[in-house]
Amino acid sequence: MAETAFSPQQRLLDPIERSSEILFGLIMVLTFTGSLRASGFDRDSVNRMLVGALGCNLAWGIIDAIFYLMGTLSQRGHNLVLLRNIQESSPERGRELLTDAVSDDMATVLSDNEIESIRVRMVQLPKRQRTARLRRDDYLAALGVFLLVFLSTLPVVLPFLFMQNPTRALRISNLIAIIMLFIVGTRYGKYAEYHPWKVGLVMVLIGAALVGLTIALGG
Repeated sequence: MAETAFSPQQRLLDPIERSSEILFGLIMVLTFTGSLRASGFDRDSVNRMLVGALGCNLAWGIIDAIFYLMGTLSQRGHNLVLLRNIQESSPERGRELLTDAVSDDMATVLSDNEIESIRVRMVQLPKRQRTARLRRDDYLAALGVFLLVFLSTLPVVLPFLFMQNPTRALRISNLIAIIMLFIVGTRYGKYAEYHPWKVGLVMVLIGAALVGLTIALGG
């Protein structure tokens, strides 16, 4: 079942969320570095790219963190409504609501007795606040979202800060990005228990394709 408003502890960010935020940050910065030509650009162009990449990921890190808080608040409000409806409904209707709320995979393994046991425990819970609220952990998770998006920029742009040759810096930057995409993919695959190295390769291909599409469309 999705995270409930009455759960005692909320994990900040799961591996899927962390991987997604890093991938998002990488794709954003690669749209800037990928727009540079391997030869013929001057230092001013590189500086503008650095300012644009850092500024863009800074802004989108803030926006993504705000969206995270909005999504968390919306989900918690939905869960409060679900809890209240189960507490106020008949046992039959409560079991229906609970069955609809769990994932399809969970619904196939939960017996009627287990559903009823969960419903009874939910009914016995004390009445909660009528409106959803954000907690300290939610703001920490939003900070984590911001940092993942923004800090994923730094390894990719560092070569341009410390190398005078823009062509070589671009090649090193692309290599770093490929390695990061592969690592993110392998961690994603490990969490999903599906061939980590294959998922890593697919992540590299998807990232490259998305960046190419963004640049082609004028991004």
